[in-house]
Amino acid sequence: MNKEPIRIAQIMGKWVGGGVESFVMNYYRHIDRSKIQFDFICDEDSSDIPYSEIKSLGGRVIICPPYQKIFKYIKFLKSLFKDNDYKIVHSHINTLSVFPLYSARKAGVPIRIAHSHSTSSKKEWKRNIIKKLLRHFSKKYSNVYFACSEEAAKFQFGNKAYDNNEVEIINNAIDVESFKYNDKIRKQIRKSLNISNDCIVIGHVGRFVSVKNHIFLIDLFKEIYKKNNNYRLLLIGQGPMFKNIKNEVERLKLSNCIFFLGQKSNIQDYYSAMDIFLLPSLYEGLGLVLVEAQSSGLHCISSSNVPKMVNCGNLVKFIQLENKEKWEKEILNADFSRINCINEIKKSGFDIKNEAKKLERKYKQYIDEKGESL
Repeated sequence: MNKEPIRIAQIMGKWVGGGVESFVMNYYRHIDRSKIQFDFICDEDSSDIPYSEIKSLGGRVIICPPYQKIFKYIKFLKSLFKDNDYKIVHSHINTLSVFPLYSARKAGVPIRIAHSHSTSSKKEWKRNIIKKLLRHFSKKYSNVYFACSEEAAKFQFGNKAYDNNEVEIINNAIDVESFKYNDKIRKQIRKSLNISNDCIVIGHVGRFVSVKNHIFLIDLFKEIYKKNNNYRLLLIGQGPMFKNIKNEVERLKLSNCIFFLGQKSNIQDYYSAMDIFLLPSLYEGLGLVLVEAQSSGLHCISSSNVPKMVNCGNLVKFIQLENKEKWEKEILNADFSRINCINEIKKSGFDIKNEAKKLERKYKQYIDEKGESL
């Protein structure tokens, strides 16, 4: 008789198709789903949830009140966790994880994972006040600590917890092989966008939110374009600032050379169409798109606020945001040759096929320690 898989409650918060959602889905696609299944707990104001794919893989999507309605949120989750007898609740909403993990402890869930995917920036001082208040509770209701990088671990759980090896680093892994450069696809994508072969294409992938720093990117491109009008900029993603950024591009009369492509399910194809990749973020927990870009052999320029461990293919240059002249100089003098660093990226622990097995073993270890078995 086949045993039912263990169901793990993945607390996603507001699903908006960003990096955290990509991280969880990457692992979900590659774990042994005959042993482990995911229930995706998403706030009711979510968008772009891949219902069909999740259902086809045996998962479930459960919609809950948004965390802003805190009492309804906690009441719903406590009932959900009890009714489903979850052994593991794995929360991905950074310092806000205090609320679902409080509910999990009240419901008697034995394994409560707080997962830090982010850090902070001095420029987001209002948000930082809330983060600093809540991160004091990060360890109060959780008993397992995960983070995507050393910086994210220290930010949420503190230097002492990280130095004492209390935090597990779970790499934001991808299907590295699927991002390999493809010349045929490059030509197809460029043709579809009416971009000639001699144009130099700058790429960026990220949600249209303040932390991704699109204003800096547009202003930088404006100066690059003045010096060489053969440059083009691809912007992939969506988000609340999408319209404002697009209006700014129209105001600057750059609509003919900046492409707003929205969310893409075949994002790996667009890396092949690019010549260089930029990430001027105010901060990142890791900066997974840089791993994707390097998997396609792209040279990258990143804000110095991004964790250095992301330079797994040795193709990333880190520059301070204050030094815009250096950004311009590096772009205008960049090396556009493709470098195959797939093996280096795999060795650095970013290959999902290997990392998914590790996460499976961790889940199993935690359950076994509680007297359960898969």
